Parts: sequence; C-alpha cells; structure tokens
Amino acid sequence: MKTSLAAVPYFWSKEQYSQFYSEVAQTDIDSVYLGETVCSKRRSMKLNDWLETAEKLVDAGKQVVFSSMTLLESESEIKYLKSLISKTDGLFEANDMSSVQLAHQANRPFASGNAINIYNEYTLQKLHKLGMTRWNVPVELGKDDISPLISPAKQLGIEIEYQVFGRMPLAYSARCFTARHHKLPKDNCQFKCSEDIEGILVNTREGDSFAQINGIQTQSAKVSNLLKHWQNLHQTGVDIARIVPVAPDSTIEVINSLTDAIKHNQAKPSYADNTREYCNGYWFQLAGLELIEAS
Repeated sequence: MKTSLAAVPYFWSKEQYSQFYSEVAQTDIDSVYLGETVCSKRRSMKLNDWLETAEKLVDAGKQVVFSSMTLLESESEIKYLKSLISKTDGLFEANDMSSVQLAHQANRPFASGNAINIYNEYTLQKLHKLGMTRWNVPVELGKDDISPLISPAKQLGIEIEYQVFGRMPLAYSARCFTARHHKLPKDNCQFKCSEDIEGILVNTREGDSFAQINGIQTQSAKVSNLLKHWQNLHQTGVDIARIVPVAPDSTIEVINSLTDAIKHNQAKPSYADNTREYCNGYWFQLAGLELIEAS
C-alpha cells in the first residue's frame, strides 16, 4: 500500500512551509501534494517557491502532485491555474471541474480531489476518459459505498486514494468564516487565518465540538483517524492511504508511524495523541463523528 500527503489546508508562513517540507522529504511518504487549495489570498508561497519545494521533494524520491484551488471565484485565479498547469508536469490534482477541463486540454493526467463528486461507475468512466488516473474518494463514502466501484476502477487503471488521517473537508463558501469570526470583511481579512495553525474550533452551545473553520473552508472538528484500520482499507482495494496535514510536528509523527507500520506489516501504527478528538464512522457506514476502535 502506498501513502500520500495532501496539500496543507491551512495558512502557514513561508518559513513554516520550508521547515515542514524539509522534514517531509526525510520520511518514507510516497506522494506529496503541493499548493494552495483553499484561498488565493494566501500568498506566503509564490509559484516559484512551490516549484523549488517540488524539486527538493523529487530529489528525495517523492512523487509530487500539484493541487488546484477548490473554489475558483475570479479571472485571476483561473489565470494562476493555467500557469500552474503549464509550468508543471506529471500528475495534477483537480479539485473542481474547471481544473478537470484545463488538465484535459493540456493532456495532463489528473487525480480527482475529494471535492469532486464521484458516486457511480458512469462518472468514474467519464472522468477517466478526460484523463483521471487517481480517484481521491469523497470523505463521506464508506467501505460499502465504494465496493461496487473497486473493480471498475481497477479495470480502468485508476488508483484509489482514501483519507486515513486529518480533518475532513465538509464545505466551501464564498464567505470567509475566519474573517467573520474576527468581525472583518473578507476583502480586508488581515490574513487572520495565519494566526491559527489548524483553524478555529467551533463548539455547540452545549460545549460539544462541532466544526473547524479555516477561511472559506469548513472542516470536521474531529480528526478522521483510520490509521489502525489501514490493512482493512488495503484489503478492500484502496491503493493509497492519504494523510491530511494538521500541525507540522504531529503530521510528521503520523507519516512516520503509518509508513513504518506498512513497511513492517504492523496492524496498529504507533502514533498516539490524546490532545485531539477522533472519528472514522463514515468508513464503517455510520455517522461520520463516530469512532470505531481497531479490534
């Protein structure tokens, strides 16, 4: 089973990105996704910075996949996307249908991000004809949901990627919830999301964790954690275990724990962090916030 690291969904400084990816290069992760996927106003990393980071990761033996934005709202964002596609090569992660169209026009093989809704064989075949070679399964689909699509995907040569760790992306909006939280307009957000390395937790009035706001993105408050079930995913037909970054240090620990477990065929990775709440219900066809422990 292979492993992948999704693009960082939060707004970090250039120094934080540089240190993080230097450490990632020293791990055994197979694929690394790079780029801004949430908000185009986050510009601590320019395209050339991403290209330099990619070069270092490739030199370390990693497959680098550049990722598109998930919600495109302006001509400038389309222009950047076109530049990203023209100046990079290899597999590309398309997180919306505009990205699919541009990747297809450029004859670029692409991975469909989990914001692209693929729920049946017809859609799988349609996107494969457009160039899709990797399917990042939507987080709400469980083991039984994807079971009918495993064989068709294998026949088409499509890799199946499933999130095994990280907060789940639930929704995107034209509004910036972080700016709203700080009583600021979106056009004058003062880059407040840079102050929160993992976003802002939102609780219910009863004090229960509800969601994590991250600019225009809403995430699950609980961290999806299927690390102890990686063998079950692999047996089901999942090819790639996807890790979505949280804080830098914790993410490196997760990568090392999972890759070591896979390398030595250990059922239960050593990673343990009780400072976060975890869930994994979707995989087991339950409410997403449920947690099923490994037997």
